[in-house]
Amino acid sequence: MRRAGLEAEQQAAGQSLTELEALRRDLTGDRAEREQMLTAFEEKNAALEDEILEKERQLQAIRQENRERQEAIARINEEKLALEARRNQADKQAREKNSELLNLEREVSVLEQRKAAAALEEKTLLDKLWETYELSHEAARAQRVELESVPKAQRRVGELKKAISGLGNINLDAIEEFQRVNERYTYLTDQRDDVLKSKKELEGIIADITEEMKTIFARQFSVINEAFQQTFTELFGGGKATLELEEPEDILNCGIEIRVQPPGKALKVLSLLSGGEKAFVAIALYFAILKVRPTPFCVMDEIEAALDDANVVRFARYMRQMADKTQFIVITHRRGTMEEADVLYGVTMQEQGVSRILTINLNDVEKELHIK
Repeated sequence: MRRAGLEAEQQAAGQSLTELEALRRDLTGDRAEREQMLTAFEEKNAALEDEILEKERQLQAIRQENRERQEAIARINEEKLALEARRNQADKQAREKNSELLNLEREVSVLEQRKAAAALEEKTLLDKLWETYELSHEAARAQRVELESVPKAQRRVGELKKAISGLGNINLDAIEEFQRVNERYTYLTDQRDDVLKSKKELEGIIADITEEMKTIFARQFSVINEAFQQTFTELFGGGKATLELEEPEDILNCGIEIRVQPPGKALKVLSLLSGGEKAFVAIALYFAILKVRPTPFCVMDEIEAALDDANVVRFARYMRQMADKTQFIVITHRRGTMEEADVLYGVTMQEQGVSRILTINLNDVEKELHIK
């Protein structure tokens, strides 16, 4: 019995030893695997750190490039503003030169009138000299005597009086002629005074009218500017636009600058826009004026020819909104405009020299087809 128990214990001990040996092998294998995984993770971590450093270097380069581009954009904007200022200065100088030219032309005209008046006066004097003394200009210059002093002049006057006395009897008609000339002089003097008085009154009236025109123009310009801003935003779907006076102190003679900023674009003057944008801005300004001063009829001849299809649709729908106050007659080849019309008139020439007009009332067609 004791031997059997010892053998059983020996078997159990051997089995335990076998299990411990297997456990030792498993633990040894797990440790090697963990060390291998740790090595792999460390290598991967080093690679990721290198990649992070490379990405940081690339980010720094991109930031540096962005700063350089921002500086370049700022320089370009400054140059643009400087060029616009130079252009405005050049335009102002051109207007000033034109004004100076007009002033010079007026002065030349005045001088020419004075020259003509002087020539007429000279001719009158020469004619009187001939009629009175029968002397030509050259003969009178030949008989001219230079006076050196007052006593000599008085003696010369006496000599002339003696010469006049030697000419014969006094002309008795001279009194009547004086009276006639004096009456003519008095009449012309009164006329001149009346003209000067009328001129002063007219200048006062012109000044009053000018001030009233300035007031009305400034008020209406402000109203149209607000309507233009609203119309531009509605047509373009955003952005902003303004009308600016080039010389606010001289509103009746200065030009008007149109500045617009379409959605997603920079603020520009009208001359820097594309052809289609210029046409669309002009349409917005025209609709703004119609809002302020609506008219019963309005005829448009291919006003939307330069627009693309999307803007043609916007133009036509906006015109439809304004059709309750104004009847529009539009000459067009664009489909978007035709789709918003009430009545279409088409001109065809099926035979040479023979034109026909086709009419389609779209409202009647919609009723017949039950289209809403």
